[in-house]
Amino acid sequence: MSKFVQTLQNIFKIEELKDRILFTLAILVVVRIGAHITLPGVDVGVLKMSIASQDSNTLFGLFDLFVGGAFSNAAIFALGIMPYITSSIIFQLAGVVVPEIQKIQKEGEEGRRKINQWTRFLTVFIAMLQGWGISIKLASQNASGIPVVPDSGFWFITSTIILLSAGTVFMMWLGEQITERGIGNGISLIIMIGIIARLPASLFNEWNLLVSGSRLWPVEIIVIALLVIIIASIVLVTLGARRIPVQYAKRQVGNKVYGGTTQYIPLRVNTAGVMPIIFAQSLMFIPNTIATFFPESAFFNTVARLFDHQSFFYAAVYFLMIVAFTYFYTAIIFNPKEIADNMKKQGGFIPGIRPGNNTSEYIEAILTRITLPGSIFLGIVAILPTFISYFFKVDMHFAAFFGGTSLLIMVGVALDTLQQIESHLLMRHYDGFMKSGKMRGRAGVGGF
Repeated sequence: MSKFVQTLQNIFKIEELKDRILFTLAILVVVRIGAHITLPGVDVGVLKMSIASQDSNTLFGLFDLFVGGAFSNAAIFALGIMPYITSSIIFQLAGVVVPEIQKIQKEGEEGRRKINQWTRFLTVFIAMLQGWGISIKLASQNASGIPVVPDSGFWFITSTIILLSAGTVFMMWLGEQITERGIGNGISLIIMIGIIARLPASLFNEWNLLVSGSRLWPVEIIVIALLVIIIASIVLVTLGARRIPVQYAKRQVGNKVYGGTTQYIPLRVNTAGVMPIIFAQSLMFIPNTIATFFPESAFFNTVARLFDHQSFFYAAVYFLMIVAFTYFYTAIIFNPKEIADNMKKQGGFIPGIRPGNNTSEYIEAILTRITLPGSIFLGIVAILPTFISYFFKVDMHFAAFFGGTSLLIMVGVALDTLQQIESHLLMRHYDGFMKSGKMRGRAGVGGF
């Protein structure tokens, strides 16, 4: 504990690091303020009554999770940073199937700048479409016959589209400012702060259960201990990697000798990050979302019961989809052939493996083997909230922190941010957070 306190003191001794942390905190405060500024024309009181009667087990509930409640508040930041992430995913996938985009991605800094520019344009387009959808949804909502939007005419729809799109662009800019002038990955931190914003209310609800006698202290201790074990397991798997040794042949250039060293290719157990869960969750919520539009249909009511987030059918299908998406997304973001070709050009080789296709097949075989336990672990983590809620009678808002998207994002972003802070400390000859070795983080959420 004393070492941790000493590390915190060292952080504030470094002027640049202190300024970066304070700048990041200030930006995150702005993000949270924007999540509570309601769109003009919306009756907040009626909106809260309308939301209280709705089911969170829909795409809208998932969306609200990532924007920290801004969606349910009908705030100017209701779209959050999600249009930008959607746009980035589209270009990631397009880079695999569209040769022209793949060629641009390989053009170095100029190619990345061009792709980033296209990503921003697509973000604005997606934000406007989603803003239009939200304006229609708000205009159609009511509570006890009282409309959420008293005057839902042309000007309300137009102003909502403009404000929500501008809010997304502003948040995208704030995220870039954090990445450049703050600490950590800006986009990832904005998502994480939205998720953490729900934690105090969830903890307060747990405390009320204890005080009222609805929850016994021994049960609560078991629940908290289980949460700690789950977090430790996620940290272990997130940092877990299989290191493949790569040797480089010696070559002489002038009077200097290059190469002759051994380096390692780290193949992560969880290469895909949190993206398989996001993909699977988005698809799993579609049946319930559609069912909300047909409340009188017996067929859709049956579908809604099957895909309820507390049903075991939902958990089983969800688990299998995550395993499949883990392999799918890993294949998209990790190309063994490209790595093998780069190694061959630089004179590198894996001991005992011939360069070229043999190296590519060897890397792919190892990646396939370590991805299996990683995908199973992701699936288990994703369905844990369902079982925690069922067996321990934990509220679903608090159970969400026991696994799934929320916990994986928080752990991944926290590790990445701490790794950057530790780098600043070690660069100035201070001790980091670890007594030995070096903390390893991930580059943002799902690569963002």
